[in-house]
This record gives sequence, structure tokens and C-alpha cells, in this order.
Amino acid sequence: MTLVDLREGATCDAGPARIPIAQDIPAGHKVALTDIPAGQAIVKYGAVIGYATAPITPGSHVHVHNVAVRGAASPNRMDARQTTVAWTPPVAPTRDYFLGYKRPGGAVATRNYIGILPSVNCAATVSRMVAQAAEAAHAGTPGLDGVIALGHDLGCGLAEGGRGDEILRRTLHGYAAHPNLVGVVSVSLGCEVNQPEHFLEDLPRPVEQLTIQELGGSAATVNEALRRVAVIAEGVAGLRREPLPLSGLILGLQCGGSDAYSGLTANPVLGVAADLLVAAGGRAILGETPEIFGAEHLLAARAAEAGLADRLDEILEWWKEYVRASGAELDNNPSRGNRDGGITTIWEKSLGAVLKGGSSPLRAVVDYAQRVEAPGLTYMDTPGYDPVSATGMVAGGANLLAFTTGRGSVFGSRPAPCLKIATTSRLYRHMVGDMDFDAGAAFTREEQIAAGIRLFERLVDLASGEPSKSELLGFGTEEIAPWRIGAVL
Repeated sequence: MTLVDLREGATCDAGPARIPIAQDIPAGHKVALTDIPAGQAIVKYGAVIGYATAPITPGSHVHVHNVAVRGAASPNRMDARQTTVAWTPPVAPTRDYFLGYKRPGGAVATRNYIGILPSVNCAATVSRMVAQAAEAAHAGTPGLDGVIALGHDLGCGLAEGGRGDEILRRTLHGYAAHPNLVGVVSVSLGCEVNQPEHFLEDLPRPVEQLTIQELGGSAATVNEALRRVAVIAEGVAGLRREPLPLSGLILGLQCGGSDAYSGLTANPVLGVAADLLVAAGGRAILGETPEIFGAEHLLAARAAEAGLADRLDEILEWWKEYVRASGAELDNNPSRGNRDGGITTIWEKSLGAVLKGGSSPLRAVVDYAQRVEAPGLTYMDTPGYDPVSATGMVAGGANLLAFTTGRGSVFGSRPAPCLKIATTSRLYRHMVGDMDFDAGAAFTREEQIAAGIRLFERLVDLASGEPSKSELLGFGTEEIAPWRIGAVL
């Protein structure tokens, strides 16, 4: 891979030889240094990322026009199933507590939001009206981070009891129970498939429930909701941050707008930070199933129980059938932006993406939006699409997110604060108003460990109340996107 733009006619050093460049090749892309016959495996990260689809001559651009996966089974798979995994963190954690809020029942929070949670899209506008009015009315309340509408586009037209309905119920239940919400007002229309009792049972706190059709319409519901929010807000002023063990932190690991540098800088740096959190007793969540295809062997080798590796296999087989039924295949991911950034195949993308999960043992595999309970690293089955994946992790209990990006994502995800990590210093400088951390210099393992320590400390600061760039910009409510699956009727 070249770290600088190469122009046609220039030369590239390859040991004792100087290779003439056959065409313009952008930074971050791959260049052939020797003859590569058609069918030969292309190797990166010490693993196969695809096969040459045509002969490639020295100095040529190696990319989507001459390399592909073409539905092949990944040659990187390992059949061994481990039952014990010895692990030593790369370095000892440099922090042992954060400043957070203790909730009844033992959960801990990194923020104090009041959430307005619609059961159905038909109640989303009323919920937004409530949040906007309440936010203005209670601005400046000590300890209150805001009043947010948790709108979504589902809740009716689903087959009741089907998988899509089940996922929505689990997702909304996870948000209603989230410790970063100090109070919740649920707003329903009244006639929807997704009735409030489907997702508001067995919560750690009471939830205010309002039904638009019963209250007499939108205006009446907004007024009543504002009265309920005012009561909740009165109780927030007495809350104070206190030192809490890092075992209370649940970190969602995300990447989006990836490029060829993602697997070389930001993702391994985040992996070090995740390892430090796990070593301190915390929890980390890795997901985005289409983006572990071709790298699942790396997770299977770290599975603390043989059944976890088997579960990963089952999930990937389901995904293959899922995309096949839609006339697609898993290699349709990477996106156009990923490919423009130098990523050629899904195997290449996955081998870089899995590095976000660090090196600690895999302790659990859970379904989308399922509560994450096990200490250490958990794998959650989510789509690769960032808002849908992050929504599942927040519903599963993530009280902060770390998000690597090479092309430049502007993602936020309230009520969980989100810290964005740039893969290159150029991107960090170019989008400094959105990027929180520069991982661009971390190419060697020593540099990655040093940067990972700094990132770990930034994440602890974020959990302790330091705002992220996306929070300062007001991002985080439009990005809520429960996984839409199954027939819409």
C-alpha cells in the first residue's frame, strides 16, 4: 500500500529494484511490486483479501478492477475451537475509575437525559414536539444533559410476533431501560401493532405512558407530556457525579466511512483502548456482522467457549442466506466510499475492522439489542450500517461509543456519547470540528499502544462528562435506527 499519491511515470522503491508506476494511484491504495498471475491470492494483514482476476504487472494499481472475492469461501478460516484463551493486556490500565452516576439496581450512567420514546412512527412528531419544548423549558437545569426524542420509523405494519417485531420490542425496551436516561415518557398513538406493554415490562424504573388517541390529540398530549417531564426534571438537580469503577462502562465499538488506513491506525488503536477497558473490568461490544466476514477466524480463535465460535458460524450462515434472498452478497459491502479509500474486498475490510475488538478473549455472543451482561468482549449480531449497528449496541446497554472513520463520519448517538477517531492526521485537520482523536501517526505497534493509552484516557474523560464533538454539535437523535427486518405489511 502506498502512503502517498503516486503519479504515472514516477518510480517506487521495492528493495533493490525501482518500479515504474503504470498509472496514477491514490494514497491508501495498493500497487503491484511484482508480476501477479490471474488467480493468485492477494495477501494483506497476513491473510488473503482476494484473488487476482487478471494478470497484474509491476507498477499497476491493485484494486477492484483486477481483484475480487467472487463468492469464494474465505481461506482464512480456522477449524480449531478453543476452550481456554490465555491473555495478557498490552499494558496495564492507566485509570481505575470514572466520574459517573449510580442508578438504583446497580447500573451506572455517563449522562443524564430525559427520553421521549414513541412506540410507533405515528407518534414520532408529537415526541419531537415534546422534546423541543421541554429542552427549551429546562435548559440550564443542573445535571440535565437534555431532553431528547428517540424517534424511529417502525411500530406498525409488522407481523406481530415475527422477528422484526421482536427486534423492535427488544430495542425500545433497551432504550427505555438505558441508564443514561434519568427518566422516560412513552408516547403511543393507540392503535399500533407495537403496544407499550410489549416493550415497557420489567424495567428498572417506572415510565410515564401517554396515548394520543386517549388524551384527545396532539396538543393535549404535548401539554400533558410537558407536565410529566417537569416532574422528572425536578429530581435531576440533586444528582451528582461520583467516582465509580470502570467495570460500569460498556463501550460500543463502531467504524464507518472506513478507508485503507482504518486497519492500520485507528482500528488497532481502538483495540488497545478496548483491551485496557476490559483489563479494568469493563465491557466492550464488537458488531457489524457483514464486516467480520473473512476475519471470523480471528474471533473464533479467541472464543472462551467452543459454543461461541459455533454461534459465530451460525450467524454468518444466516447472513449469507439473508443477503442472497435480496439478490446481493456480502461482498457488496464495502461501499463506494470504502473502495475510493483503498479498500478492495469485504475480506480486506473485515480483517481491518475486527481489530477494533483488541485481543482479549471473546466472552459472549448476543443477538441484536440483547442486553450485554458478560464482563470483557461481547460480539453482537448487527448490520454493518452504522446507525443500525450503534442503535443495537445502545439498546444492549452501551453507555459510550467509540467510532473510527477514514472518510469522515459525522455520527452521534444520544443518549450514549460518541467519540470519533480519525485514521489520518489529514482527515483530523480537515474535519477538526467533528473529529475527537487523531490516530494518524500510529503505524507501528509501539505507536498504537501509546495512542491506545491516550484514547483509553479520553474515553474515561468522555464517560466522566467531557463532551464529544458530536454532542457539542447536537447530533444523536436523528441517527436512531432499529434494525428493520421482515415483511412490512
